[in-house]
Amino acid sequence: MKILRIAVLMAGVLVLAGCGASDGSNGREVKMDMQEAAERADEILDGTFAAINPSVHWTHEQSTEGSCDVQRSRAVMTIISEERRGSFLGVIERYWESQGYKQLSVNNSDMPALYYRTPDEFNVRVLIGGAGQAFFEVATPCVNTSKVSPPKAETVGPNYAGKETPIPDIKSDFWSAKSAPPSSPAPRT
Repeated sequence: MKILRIAVLMAGVLVLAGCGASDGSNGREVKMDMQEAAERADEILDGTFAAINPSVHWTHEQSTEGSCDVQRSRAVMTIISEERRGSFLGVIERYWESQGYKQLSVNNSDMPALYYRTPDEFNVRVLIGGAGQAFFEVATPCVNTSKVSPPKAETVGPNYAGKETPIPDIKSDFWSAKSAPPSSPAPRT
């Protein structure tokens, strides 16, 4: 299971990564550094989690820094039942599209995922893994090099950053329910 999760996460990183030109500028002027980009990634995640209603428990996962980019990750500790995954992804999809994010890809396998890009070229992903655990990641574009501080947002529940994230263990009357909610569309493909 852990190997499958790593393979799926690596595939997501490949979709999310890619600075383009060797200097990372893609022919544009870079106006932020890695710390500012990390803070913007945190804002994207904060906004996304604020849009999830009812709210979910979550934890930070490892924040990683490349030579000119940053990736911020969060794992949901609330169990998302198979019957509610389409609704969960629909909430995320509607929020991201309301923010002007462009859909890059949808994976409708047994580990469904949505991949989007923000207008300021941050790549975002949500993936539903084993045991109904949702994983979010934001990858920044290539920016000016700087030191990066850890995320400041307080987790809802224990913070597992830097440790192995356990399987979700929080039950929600809504998200963990074994019946489909009334008229909840699945994400578009």
